Amino acid sequence: MRRLLYILPLAVFGVIAAYFVAGLDPARDPGAVPSALIDRLAPSFTLDSLDPALPDLVSDDLRGEVVLVNFFASWCLPCRVEHPLLQQLAQEQKISIYGIVYKDEPAAIAGWLDDLGNPYAMVAIDPDSRTAIDFGVYGVPETYVIDREGRIRFRFAGPLDPVTIETTLLPLLAELRE
Repeated sequence: MRRLLYILPLAVFGVIAAYFVAGLDPARDPGAVPSALIDRLAPSFTLDSLDPALPDLVSDDLRGEVVLVNFFASWCLPCRVEHPLLQQLAQEQKISIYGIVYKDEPAAIAGWLDDLGNPYAMVAIDPDSRTAIDFGVYGVPETYVIDREGRIRFRFAGPLDPVTIETTLLPLLAELRE
């Protein structure tokens, strides 16, 4: 019985250590959070445009061509890092990118876009984050690829990077545009 008291803590430690070692597997991406919306229609929404002279952004605007939807904010440092890549995508790939402002003030976003440039075909304000919640956004930036039928085909949480754009995003865009 006394022996069991010595072996039990070692066994518990061994199980815990094995769990943590398994978590270090490089094939597991802790940032990859699956979306239940993949291959489903994008959520229905109507959002005010950042520019009051432009019409509202509605979910039907996401149909007819392959587009990106990017949730972002001016206070988000990763959004600032990602921004030049979005500009490059919009110019070089001729893809429409719809920006949806997440938990930010319109004046702050307008100033941010004036400073950094505007890669977006349209920028919409999500004042109560309802649309972000419907998309499953848990932080910014998050980018979604929407196909011609309005279905979500890909979700990327975090700032896009050149490797993800080259190895995942561009091949998917090419496939969806065929």
